[in-house]
Amino acid sequence: MHATTGDQLLVHGRTVGQHDHVVKIIEVLGENGTPPYRVRGEDGHEKIMSPGPDTTVRHEEPGSPMK
Repeated sequence: MHATTGDQLLVHGRTVGQHDHVVKIIEVLGENGTPPYRVRGEDGHEKIMSPGPDTTVRHEEPGSPMK
């Protein structure tokens, strides 16, 4: 997995009733865009995250507004 600051991670729910959630990468802590990442959730909470196989990267598009 490779990502840059400003990208989003979409974490898919793994059990019935668990919804997907999105976090924004605010700092890349690994080398060359690899995990771990410092992320901010929709609720404003920040944490360090090493995403698993249930996560996909949404790359930031130039000029697109990010939450």
